Amino acid sequence: MALDAFDRALIAATQGGLPLVARPYEAVGAMLGVPGEQVRERLARMIDEGLVRRIGAVPNHYRLGYTANGMSVWDVDDTQVAALGRQVAALPGVSHCYRRPRHLPHWPYNLFAMLHGPNRAHVEQQAEQIAGLLGDACRAHDILYSTAILKKTGLRLKED
Repeated sequence: MALDAFDRALIAATQGGLPLVARPYEAVGAMLGVPGEQVRERLARMIDEGLVRRIGAVPNHYRLGYTANGMSVWDVDDTQVAALGRQVAALPGVSHCYRRPRHLPHWPYNLFAMLHGPNRAHVEQQAEQIAGLLGDACRAHDILYSTAILKKTGLRLKED
């Protein structure tokens, strides 16, 4: 997909994140000299065209008071993992959930669900809820706790 000058300017203006203001698209539009509606429409087209996958918030869980962040990993029966994974993903304490291939014999887990809480006991309580939901379809699980904050970034354009 070829980017035109407006696309490049829009990506450059938003690649560090949307402005933290009440009307972020209008703020970006003001930087680019266009109405906020044009910014919204073009970003929507970029998503439709597959140029941008999504626009989402990336909260700093530590600053929000969630200092226990654990990736819960689950060994779930392959015939049930898709349906059960959708149910796990819908739980309020799960920020993201996905299926990945196993790497036997060392890594039996095929379902991953990120949990956040103010302490490990809270995260473990959330994991117990998931275990109850998965029932007999789950053979094993573990929680891998974060030990560092990793910098997450989105699309970046190479500077000319």
